[in-house]
Amino acid sequence: MHILLIGSGGREHAIAWKLASSPQVNTVTVAPGNPGMRAEPGVETVAIDATDVDALEAFAKQYQVDMTVVGPEAPLVIGLVDKFEAAGLRVLGPTQAAAQLEGSKDFAKQFMTRHNIPTAAFETFETSADALAYLNTHPAPIVIKADGLAAGKGVVVAQTDAEAQQAVRDMLDDGAHGAAGARVVIEECLIGEEASFICLVDGTHALPFATSQDHKARDEGDTGPNTGGMGAYSPAPVVTTRVHDKVMQQIVNPTVQGMAKDGAAFKGFLYVGLMIDAKGDPRVIEYNVRLGDPETQPLMMRLDSDLTELFNATIDGNLNSVEANWSSDTTLGIVMAAGEYPRGSSRGEVIKGLKDAAATGAKVFHAGTAVDDSGNTTTAGGRVLCVTARAENVSDAKALAEKAAANIQWPNVHWRRDIGYRAVARLLGANA
Repeated sequence: MHILLIGSGGREHAIAWKLASSPQVNTVTVAPGNPGMRAEPGVETVAIDATDVDALEAFAKQYQVDMTVVGPEAPLVIGLVDKFEAAGLRVLGPTQAAAQLEGSKDFAKQFMTRHNIPTAAFETFETSADALAYLNTHPAPIVIKADGLAAGKGVVVAQTDAEAQQAVRDMLDDGAHGAAGARVVIEECLIGEEASFICLVDGTHALPFATSQDHKARDEGDTGPNTGGMGAYSPAPVVTTRVHDKVMQQIVNPTVQGMAKDGAAFKGFLYVGLMIDAKGDPRVIEYNVRLGDPETQPLMMRLDSDLTELFNATIDGNLNSVEANWSSDTTLGIVMAAGEYPRGSSRGEVIKGLKDAAATGAKVFHAGTAVDDSGNTTTAGGRVLCVTARAENVSDAKALAEKAAANIQWPNVHWRRDIGYRAVARLLGANA
């Protein structure tokens, strides 16, 4: 098989690495990809932007691509899947109508309300005057979200009234997130522990993947600004068997059925960001319509099944005929970012120690990297690398990932030393 994978981040590096390991796959072409992917056997890159739908379609036709897999959300929201399907091309991902679950926070909240899916109370606003008036009667902590796509940076969990008011002004008055922030959703701040619940969906059936937990805050102790994710691990102990059953019955199955009922049957990856309260009751924080980043990196390292078989079953509507098998090990990934992230990113800094990190046994997935004229790997984005390790338990996986990350250096590199701390505390408590 020749597979076209769209995207350039750590998520796509991990997917490409896993797809290339299949005996069914000859070549994985990633558009536009990154330098780390080009070092993988069976993986090549092509310089086509992830949102250049016409050029991507032309490539798929010219090179007789057997399957196209869409990594990031932006191509989905602009209708790449619709165009590929109309051209008779096999493609994994939701249509433009279904992708609104991520493309518009207001659409997702209205959908959940309509189909009785548990989530936070909310209101939507297009003017700062109305939003600020609402905040006067709804004190912090409270959550302010840009309605559209903002690369994981459009959410402010305001701990003070002043912070909430500033977030509203930044988005609605100052255009902090452009068109994505021209409308904001304000919702109650849910209390509990977060988890990522990801499924493959074929329009009718949902196949849950292993559970995982992301760390959205930039700094240790879950402090600092919200980011696209600073690290993740799998499995997430907070998702017990009882919680898993609740998520499927109260959230995933109603979502799949609701989208079909609304005339936008969902195919592809459905990501449900959860808040699980002290009673073990889950509520939806957000939907994504693709695999999470950095959750994908630990998930791909744990997956024992052939990913191409799962993808083909999804496209063909036969997910009920396959299973996803997972290693009993724990995997954990640490994101290494530019010091200014998420407010900016230095570029062109030479990254040292990549070979030493790989020698530890960890896997270094590239995200925001480039190669300079001297052949050095350099920084080229906010989130630069995800150092991912696999071990028998979360404590050992954490130690191995940190050992590998400590070998990697560039000016002002930033990474959290507490990824997986909740699971480690549970492990220590169980062994006490």
